[in-house]
Amino acid sequence: MTSPPNAKLATALATPSIAPPTAAAHGAPHPRWAAMLQAVVLNALAWAVISAAGAYGAANATTFLRLWQQWCIDYLPMLLLTATLCLALLRWPTLFEPWRNIVGFFIVVMVVFQPLQWLYVDWVRHGGDVAGINLENIYQARLRMRRFSWFVTGATFAIIVGIGNWRLARAREKTLQRTHTHNLELSLALEQQRMLSLRAQLEPHFIFNALNAISALVRDGDKAVSLQGISRLSDLLRYALSASLRDTVRLGEELQFIHDYTDLQRLRYGERLHIDIHCDDAALHEAQCPPLLLQPLIENALRHDLDGHDGRSDIRVHITRRESELLMTVSNPLSAQAPANPGTGLGLKNTRERLGMFNPAASLHTETRGDRFYAEIRLPLGDWD
Repeated sequence: MTSPPNAKLATALATPSIAPPTAAAHGAPHPRWAAMLQAVVLNALAWAVISAAGAYGAANATTFLRLWQQWCIDYLPMLLLTATLCLALLRWPTLFEPWRNIVGFFIVVMVVFQPLQWLYVDWVRHGGDVAGINLENIYQARLRMRRFSWFVTGATFAIIVGIGNWRLARAREKTLQRTHTHNLELSLALEQQRMLSLRAQLEPHFIFNALNAISALVRDGDKAVSLQGISRLSDLLRYALSASLRDTVRLGEELQFIHDYTDLQRLRYGERLHIDIHCDDAALHEAQCPPLLLQPLIENALRHDLDGHDGRSDIRVHITRRESELLMTVSNPLSAQAPANPGTGLGLKNTRERLGMFNPAASLHTETRGDRFYAEIRLPLGDWD
């Protein structure tokens, strides 16, 4: 029997029946019956194609069908071998991962399976008559086909083992990717929850400070100014609630909110409250930033400036662009005679954490220079411009 030249191709066609080893990774005790049936069917089709190719090359129009049937019968042991290997990989995907397993199974195939295949072929050649088989006949037949027979069996084993391990590596890679994606989704969900938590802390903090301003007006007995403050507070709350539902707002909206907020505080502090807001470029108003970003800094400046003396405040807000960054600086004077007013520290802490979640490159830096306190926000500019 002459073996066909495309045995490797047909063996490769048979190997897709090896199911991905994800089932074992998920703890499935046995492969699915459908996958087992698919393995057997695809292997049978592959060897049928091999047999047809070999018969076509060695036969004429009148003998093709007979030779093809003969080849199919001769290749039954190879079908049994490949189907068994595929089913084994379905059940134990890591079977051929250790080198010792590969070498051990290869020796068994070559030392046990290969001689049995030769005996089977000789038995078929003698019409199932065992009496016609002897060592001399087997030896002479093996001399004629030993090299190609060894090659076909060895190549078949190597191809199935190689593709099985390749599929194992691919399945592990996909598992790692799924795990990585799942971890990223969890991290994102946690960051979103942290952001929502910070916003939930920030909004009551802002409302508390605004209500403090109005309560001071009420205590002073000025009802008209108190009503005006309540009206302005409602506008501020409307913006705060709307902005808190968005991830970003225009810087121009934030600056308008700061103007409105300081107007409300001016009802409490009167002409003592002086704040200078300067933006170097009006185009920066279109830049995107987290909502309610500057208000905690303004609140911090008010607490450490006006609440520490009876004079006029000198709060400065400077917004500029430095290369690819938006630079926002809020500063206020420090008075050595002012009483301690530590506050809760929530505003600056939350602002720093929100900036870190908004963009890892964003930052809030605070320092004292001379007799002034500076809070500086650096925010990478997006594609708004």
